[in-house]
Amino acid sequence: MPYPEWAQRAPVAFPAVRAKLEGKAVSAPPRPTRIEPVPINTLIARADARLVTPTGQGQEAADDTVTGATLRAQQVLPGDLFAALPGARAHGADFAAEALAAGAGAVLTDEAGASRPVLAEAGVPVLVHPNPRGILGEIAAWIYGEPSLRLAVLGVTGTSGKTTTSYLLEAGLRAAGHTTGLLGTVQTLIAGERLSSGFTTPEAPDLQALFAVMAEHGVTHVPMEVSSHALALGRVNGTRFAVGAFTNLSQDHLDFHADMEDYFAAKAQLFDGRSTTEVVCTDGEWGRRLVAPHTVTVSTVDDVDDAMWTASDITASPTGSQTFVVHGPDGFRQPVELRLPGSFNVANALLAAAGLHAVGVSGKHIAAGLAGVDVPGRMERVVLGQDFAAVVDYAHKPAAVAKGLDAIRAGTDGRVIIVLGCGGDRDTAKRPLMGEAAARRSDLLVVTDDNPRSEDPAAIRAAMRDGALAVPAGQRGEVIDVGDRRAAIATAVRRARAGDVVIIAGKGHETGQEIAGVVHPFSDRDELEAVIRARLDMEAGDPAGPGVDA
Repeated sequence: MPYPEWAQRAPVAFPAVRAKLEGKAVSAPPRPTRIEPVPINTLIARADARLVTPTGQGQEAADDTVTGATLRAQQVLPGDLFAALPGARAHGADFAAEALAAGAGAVLTDEAGASRPVLAEAGVPVLVHPNPRGILGEIAAWIYGEPSLRLAVLGVTGTSGKTTTSYLLEAGLRAAGHTTGLLGTVQTLIAGERLSSGFTTPEAPDLQALFAVMAEHGVTHVPMEVSSHALALGRVNGTRFAVGAFTNLSQDHLDFHADMEDYFAAKAQLFDGRSTTEVVCTDGEWGRRLVAPHTVTVSTVDDVDDAMWTASDITASPTGSQTFVVHGPDGFRQPVELRLPGSFNVANALLAAAGLHAVGVSGKHIAAGLAGVDVPGRMERVVLGQDFAAVVDYAHKPAAVAKGLDAIRAGTDGRVIIVLGCGGDRDTAKRPLMGEAAARRSDLLVVTDDNPRSEDPAAIRAAMRDGALAVPAGQRGEVIDVGDRRAAIATAVRRARAGDVVIIAGKGHETGQEIAGVVHPFSDRDELEAVIRARLDMEAGDPAGPGVDA
């Protein structure tokens, strides 16, 4: 059951729960139980929108109220504001009839949407704005009572490290006794109860409704991942952040953004004044470009001058955990232990420490929180008694692959074996770069399928192999192609020797594999565990072991 027990007790606020219990499809996100109706004229005044009133109703239509918001016609509840937004393939106004039939009390759209006959004859107030997507977040926040003002929202953006840093923040806040929410790629948490996640950052109305639900259930602090898509598409408009944090920037999402400058500009919106405290990792050029006089800076690089938060005495253990001392302003000094390997996770932990300090968490509670964190699918170890290390990681961009393998290489004297694929219908330019990064840093690269989606899987693998094989033979490991991901994982485990490290990269926490429009159940962790258990069973039955390919 994807919704917690307290959600099941609120069928009006949680229509998806009712649908689940009745055996229907579940899609609608949670909503708060108590919403003060908001007059249309209030929204018009604050959004500077033009009102189109139903024939014969005149200005009295502005006195109507709304009690919710959504941009999906199939999720409309009676009294909702339906946001009919322009899209790449269709206009939301084309679905207005369904929304109106479900009881939408008003519609927000642009001039093109307002010209649709169905809205001209809608019988409900129509708010017309030149940028309805841009204003939707603010409108949704007003409808749900501006919930982010009742919460301390800590937003994390960047290419890599958003999930890990959010988990570290959440753990530190819990250690300090706060009631927390969490919003991100892996899961949504409300006061410790789990909801499944769809997007890294939900659409604007769903996000504001979630914040309102969290506030209703006593949540005080909410770490959340903030994607570049969310910033570019206005999903976090209307959200006030207690902390905005930046991890790093490297090539990704260039199927959506025009170039790296466009990608950076989207990320930089988190630091346009909507965050009370701005915390930035300055280890890279992109982070340094965000620094302003008020910026709280974090760095793990020795030659970066004057960073406010730094680390010293970094010591890595053979298990992958590490210890270091966090240094901050005004003599702040706190030894910490981290289960997560790699210098990039030291940077994530420093960023979390600075963010936690900004909202009043003490050093001892920061240390207590950081010490207990394991992140699903992020350098997640699988330990079943085998004589080699096994790791599942979400790395799916060139820099993340390189950093992950560098961290693993630094912690082992054995061989490094990686299983890696690239997703279809996404940034094609990074495929050879990922192949190159993996081949340079591994002893065996097993090129396989990730989520090919609508593309030819063999063509995706070929692009990866081109990058891998472009590395001179003396500077790379062996490269093989095993298209079936399950077979690729089995191959890696079969080839592993005592002391080696096997890393299954690219999908991390995901529990499905999308092929030709169909999502098939698939978990890298489950598959890895299964083949390791099979190997252990074989070894237990045959003292000579399963044998190792040369």
